Amino acid sequence: MSQTSAKDVKNLRDITGAGMMDCKKALDETGGDMHQAIDYLRKKGAALAAKRADRDAREGMVSIKLTPDHKSGIILELNCETDFVARGEDFTGFTAALGDLALSSTSTSTEALLALTLGEAYGGETVDDAMKTMTGKLGEKINFKRLAFFNAPDGLVEGYIHPGAKLGAIIQIDTDKPDVVRELAKDLAMQIAAAAPIVVDRSFVPADYIAKESEIYRQQALEQGKKEAFVDKIVTGRLEKYYQDVVLSEQSFIKDDKLKVSEVLSECRKKHQAKIDVIGFVRYQLGE
Repeated sequence: MSQTSAKDVKNLRDITGAGMMDCKKALDETGGDMHQAIDYLRKKGAALAAKRADRDAREGMVSIKLTPDHKSGIILELNCETDFVARGEDFTGFTAALGDLALSSTSTSTEALLALTLGEAYGGETVDDAMKTMTGKLGEKINFKRLAFFNAPDGLVEGYIHPGAKLGAIIQIDTDKPDVVRELAKDLAMQIAAAAPIVVDRSFVPADYIAKESEIYRQQALEQGKKEAFVDKIVTGRLEKYYQDVVLSEQSFIKDDKLKVSEVLSECRKKHQAKIDVIGFVRYQLGE
């Protein structure tokens, strides 16, 4: 077995990012062959990933990537075990690489992205294999939790990431004047992140949600001793408040709470003589 030099150890560390002792052991075990040592470390990463499969990965980051013309965008959540690792360059760089690949490949699911190949910076591995390698490198379980892709040929996609990258939102708007609407789109993405609506307007609130909330309000009213004749009116009033909480268009606008989002949209349409329709949005909060 050849003598492992400090220079070889450093070169292997630069290539793989693995620890010095791990690199030395890999070179010792493979007779100093650099390519075999890289494979050795990758296999070790896969083994460590298997060992850590039952660990909780609740930290991490939410990332958004948009095309320069804002016609397409993705939002994804990648998890790890500790906030220390989540803030490190290796993890944030890997998350950014996944976002770039998801956007360029128009991937619409985690399963689709896991099968794709990353660039040379990650050894030309598939995303699935690169995640195992990253687990070996960081010593923590890495979990690719979720992904959403948006495409707006007739409008724009905009996003907002809250400082700390643990909360983000992406929105799609159909409009004939995307340049005019972009600033409002940013405000609405921030609104979604902050106020956590679940639908664009009340017609999209699932019927089972309404039934569940109505039953809760009914039982609360009866337990408070309200007369049966007034219960329906009370339920209707509380449902209206529920809509104001969960429906984007009925929420108070974060930049002016005297206006509802629907009124802000109407004012913008009128001012710019523009078509502006919110098509959809996704909000990710770390660990939800």
